[in-house]
Amino acid sequence: MATSRDDMQNQKLTFRKFKEGDQRTGDWSSQIFKEDTSHKCPTYVNRTPPCQGSCPSGEDIRGWLDIVRGIEKPSGDTSMQEYAFRRSTAANPFPSVMGRVCPAPCQDGCNRNQVEDFVGINAVEQFIGDSALEMKLKFTAGKDTGKKIAIIGGGPAGLAGAYQLRLKGHAVTLFDNHKTLGGMMKYGIPGYRTPRDVLDGEIDRIIDMGVEVKMDTWVGKDVTVEQLEKDYDAILWAIGAQAGRQLPIPGAEEAANVLTGVDFLEAFNDGRLQLVTEKVVVIGGGDTSIDVASVARRLGHITEMHENDRPENIVLGQTAHDVASSAVRQGAEVMLLSRSSIANMPAAQHEIDDAEREGVTIVGCVSPVEVIRDGSGRATALKVIKLEEDGSTPIEGSEYEIALDLLVSAIGQGGKLDGFEDIGNDRGLIDADAHYQVPGKPGHFVCGDIVRPHLLTTAIGQASIAAESIDHFFKNEDMGKRPKVDKHHFNLLSKLNEAGLSPAEYGHGTVEHTDSEKFSVHNYEDRSAHEIISADDLFLGHFQYTARHVRSEDVPSSDEVLGHFQERMKGLSEEEAIEEADRCMSCGMCFECDNCVIYCPQDAVYRVPKAEATMGRYVATDYSKCIGCHICADVCPTGYIDMAMGDA
Repeated sequence: MATSRDDMQNQKLTFRKFKEGDQRTGDWSSQIFKEDTSHKCPTYVNRTPPCQGSCPSGEDIRGWLDIVRGIEKPSGDTSMQEYAFRRSTAANPFPSVMGRVCPAPCQDGCNRNQVEDFVGINAVEQFIGDSALEMKLKFTAGKDTGKKIAIIGGGPAGLAGAYQLRLKGHAVTLFDNHKTLGGMMKYGIPGYRTPRDVLDGEIDRIIDMGVEVKMDTWVGKDVTVEQLEKDYDAILWAIGAQAGRQLPIPGAEEAANVLTGVDFLEAFNDGRLQLVTEKVVVIGGGDTSIDVASVARRLGHITEMHENDRPENIVLGQTAHDVASSAVRQGAEVMLLSRSSIANMPAAQHEIDDAEREGVTIVGCVSPVEVIRDGSGRATALKVIKLEEDGSTPIEGSEYEIALDLLVSAIGQGGKLDGFEDIGNDRGLIDADAHYQVPGKPGHFVCGDIVRPHLLTTAIGQASIAAESIDHFFKNEDMGKRPKVDKHHFNLLSKLNEAGLSPAEYGHGTVEHTDSEKFSVHNYEDRSAHEIISADDLFLGHFQYTARHVRSEDVPSSDEVLGHFQERMKGLSEEEAIEEADRCMSCGMCFECDNCVIYCPQDAVYRVPKAEATMGRYVATDYSKCIGCHICADVCPTGYIDMAMGDA
């Protein structure tokens, strides 16, 4: 349905068919009705939508949105919620967690941004994940292969790797140096962003697939790499980046009250750190620095602090909080400094906005110069210099000092390679090839932040590829070349098989025309591994203005933030999730709008008989009637139709 005149007057649409200076004249009929001189007839081409192309874990986002909205239907008595969950978790086993904390590059890439606003992909993903937890849905391991893999690290990469390998039937033992699993999802992100019951529920579902777990075990100390090489058929390194980077300025190394963001958040998340000091300064600009600042605001400080209760002593494991937690707390003054301008900080914009609402003072375009210490060696101030808007050019004579009693550096991370240093590189990370093999170490694979610190979803996507590579390694198969668009794609043949519409056996005889044959999938091409469809290939005029369903959030004000640890992100109801999924434009895949059937002047395009139809096979073309006028391609909202069949 086209946008109504009232909607155009009352709402701001971003789509315009013609841009400024773009003028077109001429006889439309001569452009449209070319009869059969075009030698082209429609074919149905599946391409990757930009949401999926932007997703580091490669989820079939369009697929599970189409399931939630009711276009793609499950077979048998499977519910919509379970079917969407299975499609989502083919790539990512953490829909509840990722629906809450992923910065959503998929939404930045969404073609709906060219109409009015992106689809709330994260919100629908949270609905899918939360529904699965409520329904107590489980994963099932594949048939046992007899192969065993040691996975080092129980964070998002290691757990996702264990999940993918168990699906393939390989035995997995997880080694982790913490008391509980979760890695950065648990020790690096506060519980008000990743509720522990949600996180533990999604972790337990993986372990219940038959994953052996060995906690409090440091590979390289408690067990040698050589022993693992003897006991296991392959090793997957997924140790994360557990070492925070210290500030590379004078005085930082010597001051006890200068901490890293990684250590600060781990101490908070495992329950040791219960308060901070009066004046906290955080250096960074990414999501980790936002988390540190927000946690500091929530913890607050007490006026009379015993030496043992100083945050640095707690974080470094020298003492533990006791009576301090019962004292009257006051809000801490928290300042976050970034080399970037605030507009260009790498943290997600809504995280920046929330931090400012919570009372964090954010200052952009400054760079630390020196840590000022008192006679006892403690940091009392930070000298900084102002930068130009480019975030790198110092402004001469602009130095000034910021008073503080706790300084936290959240400027990057590296690995802790104690006991297996020889596998690392000079940056404290581990090298990987395109298949996530460790170069020069047959049988060793690697994924996650230890390759390159990035997003949780990046680690999960790498784990999926590494698991596939391990499977090829076991089968002595050539690794080949990874697809140009390396994602988890919709597979029409699998869908046909699931729907009981498998193609007939091919008799291997000579056939001139296949359009009426049952062994072939007529006029369909899968380009999803090669192409991402852009908004220019869609008929955007089809879509009317539809406001996004925005999740409510419990973000405290600066007056409310002290002691506020309730879950922040509230989920959509089922009705809201369905309505939000319905905003998806199903880029690169038919969503059964009937435009091509309605507008075909020759009745050449027809609906596939209901008993033979399924997702991706809703319409077809009778080539004996088609005149190659290309109207069907022009009015296809999703860009699913190409004028591609013919001689030239």
